[in-house]
Amino acid sequence: MSLSSSLTIAQLNPDGSVPVPAPPDAAANAAAEALQREAEFEALKAQVEGLQEVLAKPLNEILADRDKFKEAAAAWDAFGAMWMLSQRAMKRVALDLAAQQGVSEQEVVARALAYANQVLNVEDEDLGGTVAPAQLAHIARHKPFLRKQFR
Repeated sequence: MSLSSSLTIAQLNPDGSVPVPAPPDAAANAAAEALQREAEFEALKAQVEGLQEVLAKPLNEILADRDKFKEAAAAWDAFGAMWMLSQRAMKRVALDLAAQQGVSEQEVVARALAYANQVLNVEDEDLGGTVAPAQLAHIARHKPFLRKQFR
């Protein structure tokens, strides 16, 4: 193929202006869409394979997993109830002791929030050793969530 056979001469528009060729975006867009469809297909394929793994299990194994989940959920629910009860009891004790010393409930709540913010916002704060290292590590894992609660 010679160079002259691959050349084309653009025809001028009727008004004499030079025509501007359309950019080859259509082909690029089609290729991008094809890649996106392929990625979506691969994701769906992986999801179907995961479901096939679950469905390939015997029914008694699937139900055993569900029962384990229900047991774990019940244990967390009981733990949450116990935690709420202990928090209510400790708040009552704090308020009773504060009332004996002439400190208002609002002051007790303000102090509690200040201490919570201190633990959340000061890296090595342990409130004088009253917060155990394991508790501090647990708090550290959840600091972003907890900071939203104590604003």
